[in-house]
Amino acid sequence: MNVVTESPGTEKSVWGRDDVTSAKGAGDENFPVGSLLISRRKRPAVRIYYNFARVVDDMVDTTRLTPAQKIARLRAMAEVVRGEREAPVRADAQTAVAVRRMLLATGVPLETATDLVEAFCRDAVKNRYDSWEELLDYCRYSANPVGHFLLKLHGEDADSLAPSDALCSALQVLNHIQDAADDLRSLDRCYLPLPWLAEEGVGIEALRLARSKPGLRRVFDRLLDHVDELNREARRLPDLVRDRRMRLESAVIVEIAHRLAARLRRADPVAERVEPGRIDGLVALGASLRHLI
Repeated sequence: MNVVTESPGTEKSVWGRDDVTSAKGAGDENFPVGSLLISRRKRPAVRIYYNFARVVDDMVDTTRLTPAQKIARLRAMAEVVRGEREAPVRADAQTAVAVRRMLLATGVPLETATDLVEAFCRDAVKNRYDSWEELLDYCRYSANPVGHFLLKLHGEDADSLAPSDALCSALQVLNHIQDAADDLRSLDRCYLPLPWLAEEGVGIEALRLARSKPGLRRVFDRLLDHVDELNREARRLPDLVRDRRMRLESAVIVEIAHRLAARLRRADPVAERVEPGRIDGLVALGASLRHLI
């Protein structure tokens, strides 16, 4: 039984009264969460992991908690995953219980879940970035664990992790570009390196305009240059994956990352939401079939 054993006051100060989970779902991601390409036996584990990731993401993005309250709740989630704390019988906290059980059952390291919490704790107090290296370090915790989870769930070798890290970091930065205006407006958060904006003579307020100014466009393109480098490294991933279905899944995601990067070169993420469509998914699937031969 995962029940509260500490005093009610202590638990209330950590967990708070309300579940702040949003209605956000798998359709909000750039990659297919638990898609039909993944083995039916593995999909429940993927859903459990995704549900946990979504809940901790919601905890840091809510406006109903202070930064200190967010960090306390996030740290508690990580402690539940590590088996250091009991969880209250509430939907959000129980995702940590479920992910712990699943990780122990599958032999996937607990860090694939707790590293995500580290990233979101940063989001609770850090809303500006000063360099590409700083942004990549954030991706190390916010995105790369997802790839590690999927690969280790499928028993893949360690040599697949580096190209997986490149792919996951690329997807994360692409998401930062997609959501740059909305992140500033709704969360006062900007992942674009501030010195890059200064070099182009623009400030973050340029993200509040109706369309990108030329200087802001150059910052987006500079980020996309780095994403292209990551995507080139990510091209190696499918050929390193032994599981046939996971190989196809990774190949599709690699193709989607390339197509989204190209689309963001052509379109203005400030003026409109730029995202992969159904045609992108079908083209990516078609281009990936060669990895099954």
